[in-house]
Amino acid sequence: MPIIRRMRVTTLLILTLPAWLHAGPGAASEAPYFEELPTVLTASRLPQPLNEAPGAVTVLDREFIKATGYRDIGRLFRLVPGMQVGQERATTQWVTYHGLSSTYPSEMQVLIDGRSVYSPAAFGGVDWSTLPITIDDIERIEVVRGSNPVTYGANAFLGVINIITRHSDEAPGGHVAINGGYPGLLDIAAGGNGKLGDMSLRVNAQRQRDSGFANVNDSREVNILSLRGDYRISAIDELSVRLAGSDADKGAGYPDSVNSNNALRDIRSQSYTFHTEWSHAPKAGEELLLHYYRNQERIAERWNARGADSPYFPGGPVVPVDLDRRAVRDHVELQQRLSPTGNTQTVWGLEVRRDEVDAHYLYAGDESVVTQMGRLFGNAEWKFRPGWQLTGGAALEQYEHEPAHVAPRLFLNWQASASDTLRAGAARAWTQRPTFETSGDVRATEQNTGLLIQHPYVPNPDLRQAQVDSVELGYLGRFKPMASSLDVRLYRERVRGFIYRQAAVSPLSPVLNTYTDSAQYVNAANPVTLTGIEYQFKFSPWREGNWIFNHSMVRMDADEALQHRVSPYTASLSWQQGWGAGWSSMISAFRMGPLAGGDGMVPIYSYVAKAYNTFDARIAYATRIGGRKYEFSLNAINIGERHQEVADRSQQSLQGQCPANRVSAVGYLGLAVEL
Repeated sequence: MPIIRRMRVTTLLILTLPAWLHAGPGAASEAPYFEELPTVLTASRLPQPLNEAPGAVTVLDREFIKATGYRDIGRLFRLVPGMQVGQERATTQWVTYHGLSSTYPSEMQVLIDGRSVYSPAAFGGVDWSTLPITIDDIERIEVVRGSNPVTYGANAFLGVINIITRHSDEAPGGHVAINGGYPGLLDIAAGGNGKLGDMSLRVNAQRQRDSGFANVNDSREVNILSLRGDYRISAIDELSVRLAGSDADKGAGYPDSVNSNNALRDIRSQSYTFHTEWSHAPKAGEELLLHYYRNQERIAERWNARGADSPYFPGGPVVPVDLDRRAVRDHVELQQRLSPTGNTQTVWGLEVRRDEVDAHYLYAGDESVVTQMGRLFGNAEWKFRPGWQLTGGAALEQYEHEPAHVAPRLFLNWQASASDTLRAGAARAWTQRPTFETSGDVRATEQNTGLLIQHPYVPNPDLRQAQVDSVELGYLGRFKPMASSLDVRLYRERVRGFIYRQAAVSPLSPVLNTYTDSAQYVNAANPVTLTGIEYQFKFSPWREGNWIFNHSMVRMDADEALQHRVSPYTASLSWQQGWGAGWSSMISAFRMGPLAGGDGMVPIYSYVAKAYNTFDARIAYATRIGGRKYEFSLNAINIGERHQEVADRSQQSLQGQCPANRVSAVGYLGLAVEL
């Protein structure tokens, strides 16, 4: 059945579900849990119950995150409707919303306590494996599914992920945890927190080690240390300081890559952050926030590439590849929240940011590339009639050497009843151009003669910021039968000037230009249009049994060169069960459609990874021994047939249709002790 027909059938079925559930046994009685909706901040920077948020928001709370047993934050987003997540190897997480992205996704803003973690050192993307944060640091994750630059800037082109950490005075005490298993897996974590007067402190340390996927060079060892301190200065003032760092060694490359352009090697990555925030809340509904952060990264990555045999270089030229890079981001932001009347609340703010990246090989010898940005933003909520709410806002944003853009958004929410909310919204946004996409100028020179052998990346100073216009309809319903809920989003996103990589002609005429094409980032000539539906259905059919079904379908209309960049469907089904006597379990099944993720290093080579199924499972037993809580767990990831998720196109070009990199199962035993 064609995808558009399946979408219509699914939409009709989903529309009948609320009526059926409302008519079910006990539906007329009031349900106490109707008051349990979480309050979210990420959608508008205003505290709003989930049913009043301007857009679709998924919340992953601490209890749910713990129940998964996951070691990697990036894997959690497979459990969010509309997200398309994959791994080229164990040390990478390709995390996107709808899949429309490059090799280094940057169309979805990723925050830790409101601090952006995008980095020029990661080619404008996020290195999920080296984020200086542990799973134990996380209180909850809010995922805004839909364009939101008005609130969090151009990287929120298609959505926002906000990882919110625990306050340092929450649940005083300590913990120790250890995981051990296959392949070569050993994790050790410890942490604790305490309070002295008006000051509290939390510290966490973690070491992760594993051998990665079978037959792939992707072993890793990651060390993380994080510290958060909070000081209550007065009844209305609080100061928060966060310090964190990570140090990682990761395997990369393939033994038979094309001209050794992705040879076997180890990557050393170091990441540090300092984040401080002052909060002044003179009365309910009013708050002034001032915060500053600095992110700093250093990456060491070198090897020697050997080109193909040619008349110019018998035996092949040797080209030193030096991808060492350093990046620093400084960011200052002021935000004020007000409640002018009983039925309105507003927030406004301004921010300035400076990025500096030093990578002479990636930018043709330039010592450093600097990008600066300024932004003014505002959102307002108006409850103009009982059950009716309008939330609107706009942001004025300008990047250095770019025209200023205004990004508006408007949402109307109608609470038709205590349990049913309908919403409609529209937004316009422009994406940030990662530094490498605009200025990347990679030149491969022979080590003995200095001759320019190849010009892998050609800069494009004429590259424009992409623009998206999105419209959506949404529904959030809660029902007494099975304590169930339904979250639906129907959308149309039209992207003009989508940025992608294609083959190009080098103006420098490298010696071996006829052997290997150059590449350049360009704007698509025609719009890319995504039309789709995604929904999440939660239900509890029996005591302590919670089920979550996520499903999304999307149709992509785009030029031939961009086809298959979006998987037409994704689905997941999770069953979380408490068995009593300390026993609990969680099983998740995933289905991902065919996907040509990212750009790859060979832009003219087309390859689509096949659809696959995979499963994750965890069973745990918790008990108290000597007054302390112990939890023992058995965890398994990627149960089932080995499969490919995201291909390295350069390597795949050597393998034809035989997958060059298959993910493999991971299994481990865990022990966690609360001190």
